[in-house]
Amino acid sequence: MNMNLENLNRKYVARTPHMLEIGARVTAVEPARGSMSLPAKPEWQGDPVRGLLHPGVLTVLADSACGLAVGAALIERAPYATLDLRMDYLRAAGPGQDLQCDAHCYRVTRNVAFVRAEVWQADRDQPIATAQASFMLLTLAGARKPPAGGAPAQGASLWAVPATSDPVLAGGPIPYVEYLGIRSSSWGGQPLHGGVIAGFCETAALLHLIGSLGGEKFPKSIDFSVDYLRSGRPEECFAACEVVRLGSRVALVQVRCWQSSPDNPIAVARGHFLLTAAEPDAAGLDPASP
Repeated sequence: MNMNLENLNRKYVARTPHMLEIGARVTAVEPARGSMSLPAKPEWQGDPVRGLLHPGVLTVLADSACGLAVGAALIERAPYATLDLRMDYLRAAGPGQDLQCDAHCYRVTRNVAFVRAEVWQADRDQPIATAQASFMLLTLAGARKPPAGGAPAQGASLWAVPATSDPVLAGGPIPYVEYLGIRSSSWGGQPLHGGVIAGFCETAALLHLIGSLGGEKFPKSIDFSVDYLRSGRPEECFAACEVVRLGSRVALVQVRCWQSSPDNPIAVARGHFLLTAAEPDAAGLDPASP
């Protein structure tokens, strides 16, 4: 692919509002491969006490680079969308260093493209996360029409957008949570970037687990997997979480994300979280471990 990188950044990054806002950049493109970087920012912190990045930031970068690799693998231009994405976190990501991601689209079928990627900071040989994703190759069919009259399907639950919402962890705000504008609720145009949806789901799972633990332990992401069911629109998103298993060392949380109605989710997700001591000194933090 001989396209100039600056031209590619204008075409791929500048047309995606979220990638443009966070400062993502295409750094290399080869046949079936794409590399991107994300500059270090204070807003990316998810654990201010330990000074670690929020895993959702890594997910946004991985999803973007994987999409770039799919585009570099297609012989003819065609629309495509993330079908599912799995992140495995290998070691902690610290602040003050740019994030790098290299993705390889190793298989393209008639309908699906398969991609794997690695995310790192200072050392390419010491990845902080790996990703595995699949993308659905789409047709140019028209948008699906809403139900006549906007009436909910038979048996669907009645749901309305909460009138008010409250800050999350007001006593100790998390920079990345504040950056995304996530709030808790009393209820218990252009498609959204898949990484944003994944980051929102993962943040919701972490916050729900923190609340369930009552401050006794602190969760750290081991892996997180998202299945995209339909396109997200530039509208408010909501998430409901369930702690499926809460062990002494590991917890499993499931997430359901929607916009217009919980009966029409745009994504479902699940993640495993390592439960560590609440205080960093007691945890004996090792930056090389998840």
